Amino acid sequence: MGSFVVSFNEINKTSLPDVGGKGANLGEMSRAGLPVPPGFCVTTSAYRRFIAASDEMDRLLDSLGRLQPEQQEKIRELARQIRDHLQSAAMPGKIKSEIIDIWKNSGEEQSYAVRSSATAEDLPSASFAGQQETYLNVQGAEQLLQAVQKCWASLFTDRAIVYRAKNGFDHRAVYLSVVVQQMVFPEVSGIMFTADPVTGHRHTVSIDAGFGLGEALVSGIVTADLYQVRKGQLYKKQIAEKKKAVYPLSGGGTVVKDLSPALQSQQALPDEKIMELAELGQRIEKHFGSEQDIEWCLAGDKFYILQSRPITSLYPVPQVADHKLHVFFSLAHQQMMMDAMKPLAISIFRRIFPFGKDSVASPSPVILEAGGRLFFDSTVPLYSKLIRRFFIRNISVADDLMGDALSKFVAGEDFQREAGENRGTMRQLFKMFKPVLPFYFKGIPGILNNLFFRDPPGIIERAMAPLEQVINSYERSIMQASGAERIKRVRESVGGLLEALSDSMVHVPLGFFVLPVAGRLAKRWLDDELDVSSISKSLPGNVTSEMGLMIGDLADVARKYPEVADYLEKTEGGTFYQGLNKIKGGEIFKAELDKFMEHYGIRCPGEIDISNIRWREAPAMLIPSILNHMKSNGPGEHRERFKQGEKEAGKAIQNLLARVGKTPGGRFKVKLMSRLLAIYRNSMGLREFPKYALVRTFDIYRRAVLKEAGSLREKGILRQEDDVFYLYIEELEALLEHRLAEDAEALIDIRKKNHEHHQKLAPPRVMTSDGEAITGIRSGVEVPEGALAGTPVSSGVAEGYVKVVLRPEEAKLNKGDILVAPFTDPGWTPLFHSAKALVVEIGGMMTHGSVIAREYGIPAVVGVDNATKLLNDGQYVRVDGTKGFVEILAEKGKQS
Repeated sequence: MGSFVVSFNEINKTSLPDVGGKGANLGEMSRAGLPVPPGFCVTTSAYRRFIAASDEMDRLLDSLGRLQPEQQEKIRELARQIRDHLQSAAMPGKIKSEIIDIWKNSGEEQSYAVRSSATAEDLPSASFAGQQETYLNVQGAEQLLQAVQKCWASLFTDRAIVYRAKNGFDHRAVYLSVVVQQMVFPEVSGIMFTADPVTGHRHTVSIDAGFGLGEALVSGIVTADLYQVRKGQLYKKQIAEKKKAVYPLSGGGTVVKDLSPALQSQQALPDEKIMELAELGQRIEKHFGSEQDIEWCLAGDKFYILQSRPITSLYPVPQVADHKLHVFFSLAHQQMMMDAMKPLAISIFRRIFPFGKDSVASPSPVILEAGGRLFFDSTVPLYSKLIRRFFIRNISVADDLMGDALSKFVAGEDFQREAGENRGTMRQLFKMFKPVLPFYFKGIPGILNNLFFRDPPGIIERAMAPLEQVINSYERSIMQASGAERIKRVRESVGGLLEALSDSMVHVPLGFFVLPVAGRLAKRWLDDELDVSSISKSLPGNVTSEMGLMIGDLADVARKYPEVADYLEKTEGGTFYQGLNKIKGGEIFKAELDKFMEHYGIRCPGEIDISNIRWREAPAMLIPSILNHMKSNGPGEHRERFKQGEKEAGKAIQNLLARVGKTPGGRFKVKLMSRLLAIYRNSMGLREFPKYALVRTFDIYRRAVLKEAGSLREKGILRQEDDVFYLYIEELEALLEHRLAEDAEALIDIRKKNHEHHQKLAPPRVMTSDGEAITGIRSGVEVPEGALAGTPVSSGVAEGYVKVVLRPEEAKLNKGDILVAPFTDPGWTPLFHSAKALVVEIGGMMTHGSVIAREYGIPAVVGVDNATKLLNDGQYVRVDGTKGFVEILAEKGKQS
């Protein structure tokens, strides 16, 4: 398509490089017979020819490419210069003549809407909607040519430049087409989403409508009527007070007019027209194969479609085999891993859990992938009234907003109807939990022995010892093999992992069993709540806490040698070890670091994704934690604090036992309570053990996969070793056996683009198979006015300066800072020694950050929605970990 102009009926979806997203979609709809007003596109070739004729434009683009998104003033000035230049430069004669010729053939007496259409806009992974300009009611050749040049210039508005810079689009690689479309002068116009853009419900068509031209809605001049059609029924009508409307002027351009009082409150679209429009929207969605954001208008009795683009903000829906209503909760929230995972990690994780599996090596049918995250299909457990309450209560312990969302879902009419109609619930439950039952039956004797007979101090050793046998066995089996056989052994071993670790895992739930019993007894005997925070300080056997203590030891070594401390401040990651050998104290620090890596080098932030680089591979990731510790703690302070926590926990237990001893039957009660708390103290540290065990095996899997990836790279099958993580494990196995049907490089390229898109999406806590995100609310929390509410998980009150940290390897905390994070996993633990209190967006009473905060004795509030956005560095806040809120005391404090 070399021409500078092309009519809609010559355009289809393959024309995107020439006419942009908007133009390609209009052409597609025109050719499909949808009611699109006729028009044409000025192609990107015309834009390229226009800017190529200007040496000045080349210089301006060079200058623009050197600016960063945060350089707002420089961007604003340079953008103005570029727009002025593009609007004043002479349009090449051939471009001008082609535009005039096609305009005359289209109808020179008509009025036109002139819109920009960028080649990178309205794509599935990035929406540029609203980044360029629209010119309405354009009349005559001179106005048309001016509007085209203004559209070209609009590619360089401030917001369009910043958007491209932030999203990685090269300013030279984004070209502009201009859409010229015959104007329709409607009575009513608006926007239609073929899925609810707020909740994500895929079977809800959401329509905004107002009088006059749609510009009133797009520009925010008027509040529109809202109509929603769900599954063929008019589901919702919200009639707004529409005070103004935009209408065309006879000589060109538009004007804003006040509407009469009677018209202001009138429903803009009659019910039958709402249904007709919704049906048209579904036709358009079916044509494009994805949910659409559509601009429409009604003139006379006929609807016209002015543009359509994909809705890029919808979170993907987990795919199920039937058409029933399902509900899923996010394992990303449960596992404190909000980043999108790559396919290989997903395929491994889906095989770990045995729920509903027919064979050990197959993925679980109730652990489903969507948007690079994993979701648990909880529909069948919720069908059962017997299990429902227990299931939701346990989910609420981990995340009370998630629990409330599930409660809200099961109370809904749709689910109640489906649950009532479902047949064979008990059979479905048995099939789902049958593979898990052997673990429960196997574990019961061990749990009873630990509860009633065996010594509590031996619990930790009894849990740890079998793990080493499993690790050694897996290491031998997997690393002795090679090629496809090695990956096959990885795949098969993943499915049997929980069974292999069962002798260790049987000790993990002991603390969860005895704590509520001890709490109820304290309430009955003393009419008082059990002080969980005090008795939970400095728990023995917590691998994550011990890791934090070793970080402190590293900081102490670095503190002794100024050259080491200076080196840590300045070093580059790639030469970390080499430089250590050249400085005083470097060998001693390296020996201490090697000791740390022997135990914890397998860990990292986001460690359940085996594609993430481990500390052992990139030790410089630990530097911020070591430096933060040096700034926030004195020599040996971390060890002293841990010992102090042990003393305080012991004292709290002794005080409790003394009070119990004074009650009737005190000797027996003391003996019982003493054993319960001894079991709790010696087993609750194992809360972090299952993830540690998984990560130990994941390290073997990662090394095995990278070994084979290296072989594939040497053979030219993979471009780089890390590309292997964009394949599912069964695909990698097939690739090694030369039976992968798809081209590996092409498949990986697609997966990389998908992963990049998924990283930008925020997974909902709970969603349905209709795509609806169910939002939970927190009730019963009394907070001061203006404070942020959350779940109290570690008691106490602390005041300090906010430090928002999005990634632990980038953290710079000062002593006494309040750590505000989106989530925490073991990779964040080293920062806890520097924090005065903890505020986290997701989590519950037993999630990682909560457990560690209680051990360290720092106040913590979790489940504070959008905390990292609502709180800013340097604000002075009060964190109440007893009542569950964060109060801003001063907007400006120290500069962090």
